[in-house]
Amino acid sequence: MNFKKPNYWDRQIGLISIVLLPITLIVLIVNFLKKKLIKPEKFNIPIICVGNIYIGGTGKTPTSMLLANKLSKLERKPAIIRKYYKSHLDEYNLIKNNAEILITNKSRIEALKKAETNFDIAILDDGLQDYKIKKDISIVCFNHGQLIGNGLVLPSGPLRENLSALKDTDIIIINGPRNKNFENKILNINKKLEIFYSLYKPINLDQFENKKLFAIAGIGNPENFFELIEQNNLKIEKKLTFPDHYKFSKPEIQEIVEEAKINNYQIIMTEKDYFKINHYNLDKINYLKVALEIDGIDKLVNRINKI
Repeated sequence: MNFKKPNYWDRQIGLISIVLLPITLIVLIVNFLKKKLIKPEKFNIPIICVGNIYIGGTGKTPTSMLLANKLSKLERKPAIIRKYYKSHLDEYNLIKNNAEILITNKSRIEALKKAETNFDIAILDDGLQDYKIKKDISIVCFNHGQLIGNGLVLPSGPLRENLSALKDTDIIIINGPRNKNFENKILNINKKLEIFYSLYKPINLDQFENKKLFAIAGIGNPENFFELIEQNNLKIEKKLTFPDHYKFSKPEIQEIVEEAKINNYQIIMTEKDYFKINHYNLDKINYLKVALEIDGIDKLVNRINKI
């Protein structure tokens, strides 16, 4: 499913959000009943859940990949677990391209059962709201550009569940600069939270220097991608956004490439978007390669490794 978030989610609470509150109330009741009535299943290997409360674009998958890489270097055998969605092949390809072990299944529980036979730790990429699974450590990711949006639960706002869910969370990772006000807000919910900060570091900027850029993004929060480009003193001439997990057709990409040639643009995409279209073998398309860095990563990984 292609998803493009509505603009009102990241604004102050307005009329649309208020009109949708009755549906939001139903969502809250359903979430409450699930938590109360579903008995979570315990597995024979530790389950590290990397999830979010703000829907989409918070860095779950890059965080999962980084943790898997670090744990492998400590001689652990991690597997990244994803629920299978046909529309999410872009993220599966991204994980596999970075040489991480990925297990997918339409049922996360079945994927975890498969992981138990050959791996000694599972990193659940998404699944925070899957109450059928007992997590040993729950990590919630936020992005500084959105944090909690208007603070309301779907569909009135962008939250998958109420912020009170942080009472059952162990670790917070905020992508962006330190935000003391937000720290205080979430620590008031759970004083035991351990908070880390992350950032994306571009590693192939030289390929785009002194070029007129045509920036394309089909991700949860495309504005964060554009911001990263401009923060590194690159000039974007044109921006084009698509829904998250958007499936580009070849004629569509050919049209974009032709426009880039006419205007002497260099196309720059996210890595995730690039792996949706690289099989078309078209010129003038490249992606911004980034490395996720977490301040205090050794401390974080050591905590996970002790389980």
